[in-house]
Amino acid sequence: MINVAILGFGVVGSGTAALITENADVIKNKIGEEVYVKRILDLRDFPDSPFADRITHDINDIVADPEISIVCELIGGLHPAYEFTVAAMNAGKSVVTSNKEIVATFGVELLEIAARNGVHYMFEAAVGGGIPVLRPLAEDVAVVNAIERVDGILNGTTNYILTQMKENGASFADALSGAQKNGYAEADPSADIEGKDTCRKICILGAIAFGKLVDVSSVSTVGITGVTLSDIENAEKMGYSVKLIGSAFKDAEGRIVELVRPCFVPHGTPLAPVSDVFNGISVRGNYVGDVMFYGRGAGSEPTASAVASDVARIAGGAAVAVAPWTPAADNEVGDPSAVPALYYVCADTDSVIDVEKHFGAIGKLVTDNGSVCIVLREKVTLSELKEKIAAAGSSFAVSSVIEVLG
Repeated sequence: MINVAILGFGVVGSGTAALITENADVIKNKIGEEVYVKRILDLRDFPDSPFADRITHDINDIVADPEISIVCELIGGLHPAYEFTVAAMNAGKSVVTSNKEIVATFGVELLEIAARNGVHYMFEAAVGGGIPVLRPLAEDVAVVNAIERVDGILNGTTNYILTQMKENGASFADALSGAQKNGYAEADPSADIEGKDTCRKICILGAIAFGKLVDVSSVSTVGITGVTLSDIENAEKMGYSVKLIGSAFKDAEGRIVELVRPCFVPHGTPLAPVSDVFNGISVRGNYVGDVMFYGRGAGSEPTASAVASDVARIAGGAAVAVAPWTPAADNEVGDPSAVPALYYVCADTDSVIDVEKHFGAIGKLVTDNGSVCIVLREKVTLSELKEKIAAAGSSFAVSSVIEVLG
């Protein structure tokens, strides 16, 4: 029997305990071992839970128990999750987590501690909820391919909000309120709508792809609070969908570029139809080409599935150690504003000629209510575009600038 402990009995923790218990026979038939939830750590008591007799308030009851070999860290946040994770691995226990913040912040160190102690540190559930993406990327695609880029819709809350704005004409405020009422967004939604959650996830994906963990504080991160209903409507008229995209790739000098921002995603490409709370991750390898991962990106059951999958692989002896990462040095990180791209620009003017004079060749154009909205035909860097905007001076006010993915 493989004994497991769960740290944190919230939505994901309770879902993981239920899955391991309800699907015990399925797991045993697949891996040849019985997996049992022996202890659950939480500050609260759960007298009505079928797991009530396994609740403890003391981490030492888990760390000091030689019968527990796998710990699921499902607390969230950095502390005490970090301290508990280190203590468990130093005690010879493997750790599985869904905590993208701790992986994006301390991933280099925690993988080193796992290797030093001969245990596993696994985190499939930290990106994409129930979508199997990190393991296939690490163990299959990236093993034989040079990864050229990763682009992903990595946050279900923001994707739900943008979907509501597109399909129902909802304002940003109303769409956010709906997300909160449906339980997709927290009372404080800042981590989602400001792009912080997506930032942490693209840092993890980038580390898997390139072996270097970029510090989250150095990642250019723009959320969706500045996206207007007009932007979304104009995107549709021009043949695009608006999505919050996290990207990781290398620039012309071989430096890692990671960024999060709203993008115009061309219709007909794999990420464009990803809607509601679903996630989609596109990976491009130099030989395999484009590979797409799609599914429900959050929620108790999908995330619990990913956590339990890591547990089962460790328990069944099929787990492959995550290759160690190194921190990305400053000279290994590129500047997103220096990478040429196409852009959508909306200016408050009725003069198409004036807009074209300042921004050059126009690829697609929409005029509406005294505004000229264009997609540039030629790629420019964001720095160059800002110079063009500044040079326009008082000719007109630019109300929106959004990158076109591709």
